[in-house]
Amino acid sequence: MSELKEKTPSRKQANNRQRGESITFDDLDFSPLDKALINLLQRGLPVCERPFASVADALNTTEQAVLSRLNSLLAQGVLSRFGPMYDAACLGGAFTLAAMAVPETEFEQVAEIVNGFEQIAHNYQRNHQLNMWFVIATENEAEIATVIEKIETETGIPVLNVPKLEEFYVGLYLPI
Repeated sequence: MSELKEKTPSRKQANNRQRGESITFDDLDFSPLDKALINLLQRGLPVCERPFASVADALNTTEQAVLSRLNSLLAQGVLSRFGPMYDAACLGGAFTLAAMAVPETEFEQVAEIVNGFEQIAHNYQRNHQLNMWFVIATENEAEIATVIEKIETETGIPVLNVPKLEEFYVGLYLPI
């Protein structure tokens, strides 16, 4: 069985994502299999010995075709990642949303520093005074403060910590 290969985004794709730019559906030409695959996998991946074979059966195709299409969608940047989403808090870890007011002339350099921390899960540029927003995921609550302190030390810019106060499940599903 072939493996699903997570693609590391190109520097251009990463920079576009940092700036909040994204691929639009008008830019893409999805095959019927692509659409069915994306729609099905938004609901979850079967937990079994060969989940991609199970997906293939549901879509009346082959396991290799499913893996090939997913790898292609990752390579094109249509999918930014493919993998499980863990609730860090349930596993004993912690996470928080953080923001910074980064001078435009320093944005690229600061983004590189922030993204260099293994605890950074997402990082996006926004059109706001607080123009850099990112998620910090750590093994424990205390490590969040340590990471924030290190980011502030390395960048010279204060980090606003915006921890989750209450969780809401919205069941987001975006059919294509």
